[in-house]
Amino acid sequence: MRRDELALPIAPPSAGPAHQVAHRPVPAGGVGAPLITLRDAGVRFGDVAALAGVSLTLQRGEQIALVGANGAGKTTLLRLLHGTLPSSAGPGSRIEHQPDGRAPVAAMMFQRPFLLHLSAARNVRLALWLHGVPRAERAARTMRALERVGLAGLAARPARTLSGGEQQRLALARAWALEPDILFLDEPTASLDPSARREVEQLVAALAADGVTTVMTTHNLGQAKRLARRVLYLDHGRLRLDLPTERFFDPQRPPPEAAEFLRGELPWN
Repeated sequence: MRRDELALPIAPPSAGPAHQVAHRPVPAGGVGAPLITLRDAGVRFGDVAALAGVSLTLQRGEQIALVGANGAGKTTLLRLLHGTLPSSAGPGSRIEHQPDGRAPVAAMMFQRPFLLHLSAARNVRLALWLHGVPRAERAARTMRALERVGLAGLAARPARTLSGGEQQRLALARAWALEPDILFLDEPTASLDPSARREVEQLVAALAADGVTTVMTTHNLGQAKRLARRVLYLDHGRLRLDLPTERFFDPQRPPPEAAEFLRGELPWN
């Protein structure tokens, strides 16, 4: 199981086990405390600058969509925020805040979740074990998570025999069971049919309603409108726009920096 797909603390918690920390309430209609800040951060792969000069802050309870053409740097930014890629600008360019006296807990989801040759329930229980949750709590938390995503009846089914949509719901259950502060999603519905996509979108929206900060890459602009309140537009490794969703998609005043992208007229280069 990939460590970056589990909801593990970004850094070791400083105030006891992460599973003992309850979510901090999110003010109605607003966002909470800052969780992660990037200051002029970047990522290089050899001589290639995949990201450069990125500055932003994630706050508790936000719903964010990362959009842009292929190769714009969306997944690289997602991994930088998650902490699985270091910033080439140095450690001071990525700051983890500790509003609860601990590092934020984050989970990462991919287009195709990594599942072991175990039952659906055991895939969740293994994540709880890795997270340090006491044995006595694991069974109940596993079943609550599976019930939350509508998979309680398939708890004993081998995880890899589930449909694509069911596997994504299982990945969401695994993340939700560990009570993350931030859920990073890399095109989580790109390989799903419309019905499965709607199910996953509803679950992501429910997690966001619980106060989990969601940060998602997507090529589906309709999905960005439905699930995000803030849109980050990347182009050639640069963060060009950071706008409220309604402003980014305003048909009367489309942002000039993203006009070609929104019209589907970006040139191949």
